[in-house]
Amino acid sequence: MPEMETFVVAAASHDAAILSANLARSPAIAEGRLALHVERGAPSAAVAYNRALDATAAGIVVFAHHDVYLPRGWERLLAARLAELSAVDPGWAVAGAYGIGPDGAGYGPVWSTSLSQIVGRVAPGPVPVQSLDECLIVLRRAAGLRFDEGLPGFHLYGTDIVQSARAQRLGAWALPLPLVHNDGFKDRLGADFAAPFHRLRRKWRAVLPIRTPVITIAWHGLHLARANWRAARHRGLRRAMAAPTATDPAIRAARCGWADLGPAADA
Repeated sequence: MPEMETFVVAAASHDAAILSANLARSPAIAEGRLALHVERGAPSAAVAYNRALDATAAGIVVFAHHDVYLPRGWERLLAARLAELSAVDPGWAVAGAYGIGPDGAGYGPVWSTSLSQIVGRVAPGPVPVQSLDECLIVLRRAAGLRFDEGLPGFHLYGTDIVQSARAQRLGAWALPLPLVHNDGFKDRLGADFAAPFHRLRRKWRAVLPIRTPVITIAWHGLHLARANWRAARHRGLRRAMAAPTATDPAIRAARCGWADLGPAADA
């Protein structure tokens, strides 16, 4: 099992209040068992995360959104899950808490505040994926992957890093790592999403279609317009369904049955 000192959590944050109310107050970080490295002011997630790779030395880098909360015992569960993964795939490159498997199904579980529910099937072990949600990505430094700084903005880099791993015949996996993603309601996929969407449509044309946690990427690109049409049609319902982000994420974790993941890590 990897030692705790081989882990570091990295985040790109533009809002100190969101960071302090969520990721920074995760027990493992607040109590000093996991180090937190924060990048501020980067023009894209890829730039922020490559800066974090250069600024840290841990063998396992956990890239997490600043609105993610890691329940108590999460770091012990991570160590156990990575030990299981290493037994299956010693040369794995990237893993995550929510991903899309080869069958098109989503694997988690993750609480999403914007959807007001737990999303993702719970697999008995590691599941290979075609894409990962960006809420939390685990990178094994020795695999040598870096984020593509040509990918603009802060979307779809989870899909890109998985496809980069697969292109190098490296493993990409979803692991059962319960967490709270305290994300707010979004009414549409805007221009900040469209730019990386179209870049990946060109970059990975040879392996399309790719199903991501948000949308399918195909050569024709029509899924983006369809997704926004559906978002507009159901905007009121989706807004009403979203839960408030002001609720203490520790309460969310407890209601999901994740008040303390430590015993699960020992199982």
